Amino acid sequence: MKRLIALVLVLAIAGGGAWYFLRGGQNTASAAGSAYTTAEVTRRSITSTITGSGTLEAADSYSVTTLLEGTILTADFEEGDQVEEGTVLYTIDDSDAATSLEQAQISLNQSERSYQNTVESLEDLTVTATSDGRILTLDVEAGDEVAAGQQVATIRDSDTMTLTVPFPADDAAGFYVGQSAEVTLDSTFETLTGTVSEIAASTEVLTGNRIVRQVTIEVANPGGLSTTQTATAAINGVGSSSGGTFAYAAEAAVTAKVAGTVSSIAVSEGDRVSKGQAILQLTSDTLSDQVQSAEESLRNAQISYENQTEQLDDYTITAPITGTIVDKYYNAGEISEANQVLCTIYDLSYLTMTLSVDELDIAEIAVGQSVSIVADAVEDTTYEGVVTKVSVAGTSTGSATTYPVTIRIDETDGLLPGMSVDATITLSSAEDVLAIPAAALNRGDTVLVTADSPSAANAQSGAGTAPEDAELSEGTQPPESGTASGEAGGDAEQYVSIQVTTGVSDGDYIEITSGLQEGDTVVYIPTTSSDSGMGMMGGMPGGDMMGGGMGGGGMGGGPGGF
Repeated sequence: MKRLIALVLVLAIAGGGAWYFLRGGQNTASAAGSAYTTAEVTRRSITSTITGSGTLEAADSYSVTTLLEGTILTADFEEGDQVEEGTVLYTIDDSDAATSLEQAQISLNQSERSYQNTVESLEDLTVTATSDGRILTLDVEAGDEVAAGQQVATIRDSDTMTLTVPFPADDAAGFYVGQSAEVTLDSTFETLTGTVSEIAASTEVLTGNRIVRQVTIEVANPGGLSTTQTATAAINGVGSSSGGTFAYAAEAAVTAKVAGTVSSIAVSEGDRVSKGQAILQLTSDTLSDQVQSAEESLRNAQISYENQTEQLDDYTITAPITGTIVDKYYNAGEISEANQVLCTIYDLSYLTMTLSVDELDIAEIAVGQSVSIVADAVEDTTYEGVVTKVSVAGTSTGSATTYPVTIRIDETDGLLPGMSVDATITLSSAEDVLAIPAAALNRGDTVLVTADSPSAANAQSGAGTAPEDAELSEGTQPPESGTASGEAGGDAEQYVSIQVTTGVSDGDYIEITSGLQEGDTVVYIPTTSSDSGMGMMGGMPGGDMMGGGMGGGGMGGGPGGF
């Protein structure tokens, strides 16, 4: 027995020496005896939150500026006034701009006329028939160069002949266009039917003081009529005062209106054509260039006019947003300076703030979450805000990254932009739940309870076991039943390690959803400032050199834990 005790003492001293080396020479027995505490498992409400501070900002703000220099004619508002978007704030003398706009309008009109004329010239590259008839001659061939005004073809309408003869003026006054007439050929006395196409408005005096009017009659050419044939006519039984010579209904030279090269000819000599029908096609590189140049000149004139119009609009300065005038820097009668702020407008319909949230917590933040806001400047008042934006653009400082979260506050009575406020975002909460101090939770989600705790019975019967690195108090051996005995202030007690399931935590307390019951007593080492490097968890009551040796408690906290 003495040998066994000696062996135990040697091993304990050796283990204690190692522990003393690792802990920097701390007296663990003394620390354990004085540092660990107990707490009852009770029901409470737990709320998990994120808090932070920020500065209030207006919903929107705008600094009204101008690019113009000039005399301010009107500025009919004052600081503190409410203005609607589009309200006229300033008008600046625009007399010079109005003159420039008028000049731009004149230039635009001239460019439009020039372009239109050039485009019409482009259309003249297609040479068309000037009247109905047959192509008597074609005076050009494909590939020929044609000058403006040059004759390119002759059209004659030989299917219809006209006969112009005088009738007594009084009788002719009763004639009408379209009236039937009889035409008698002088050589053969053959009678042809014609139609009155024109009655002269004026009278003539022939020999013998005969007062007449010239009447033109159209006659279908049966094939033998020519311009040398003469004839007389009778209308409604009234004969002509004398005869006349036939003429072709139409015969005209077709000329090119613009210069160019004949690229194609659409008709042949002898073909009958209608007025406006294409005869030949010209091409002209020069004319195409003129059209493009005229188009570019027109566009330049349009841009100049638009710029002048927009600049004229700049002389009337309106409110860009609905809000409150917070600063007014220029008044009527003063000279505005380019790129200077004239006034500042705040939209105070609501306020915003930006909260910097740590990367470990940002996943818990979502748009729509409620936020409690308090301001030092407004006592005994809590404002309600809502998360409107969670940015993914983080800011890194050292090894930590934070993300900006935008919060909107609609009820702002008493708050002003620039005030410092504190914000609290509720992540989760639990009402009337079992809870223990957060420091009592050990590594592996285990909790040490006193042997007389209601939940200890199950553990002592084999339902729970002490963790491998659990420290045992002074003068005890590791229990086989999952218990550990310890000494606190000289009173021996039994401790049992219980596996638990956790829920919501507020940093001080943590919800226990299974493993413990109300009335249990937990044993732990409270976290102190010296334990901050060891983590948030507490630890089992520690042993000294005679106890658990190198056995550890939780991840942080108690003597015997690393």
